[in-house]
Amino acid sequence: MRLPLPRLVLVLSLGVLAGCGKPPIEPRYAAGAGQGASITVTSRSFTEGTRIPVDHTCDGSDVVPELVLSSPPESTKSLVLYVEDPDASGGSFTHMVAFNISPEVRKLPAAPDLASAGEGARYGVNDFGGVRYQGPCPPKGEAHRYRFRVFAIDTVLKLGEGASRLKVDEAMDGHILGEGSLMGHFGH
Repeated sequence: MRLPLPRLVLVLSLGVLAGCGKPPIEPRYAAGAGQGASITVTSRSFTEGTRIPVDHTCDGSDVVPELVLSSPPESTKSLVLYVEDPDASGGSFTHMVAFNISPEVRKLPAAPDLASAGEGARYGVNDFGGVRYQGPCPPKGEAHRYRFRVFAIDTVLKLGEGASRLKVDEAMDGHILGEGSLMGHFGH
């Protein structure tokens, strides 16, 4: 069966959008923030460029590793945390979206929830379709990198639990004051 050209374009466009793991926008910095402040992100579980322990992956307890953050810029109203796999075959794959984390938080313990992230902290939906952290889980025989990326923003996002990555990206667009990241790797 042959589809008319407009219908074919629509079908192909929807297929591309459905299969693309990358967000359609890259959130921008706030006016006057320039390149933004740097936030240092460290962990007791692993250091930059090293292997993420199995407890923080799908092969273990699947809990987010403890993260330690330096102070964000003074006018920060909340923090956003993404855990991403930039090596996924379909493009960047999001393992966790967390937003409205208190700007006073300097340590997020290894935990199954956001209880220590402040009263307003919420999870967004990840690319597995879950509303939680789902750790590294590359295909058997592959090793991937995983980036724990923190953004300081000048607003509290007016989004509910389970907001999509796209909605979080759109809401923080033009509000970023600074960012930092920690990269580790994992393979089966």
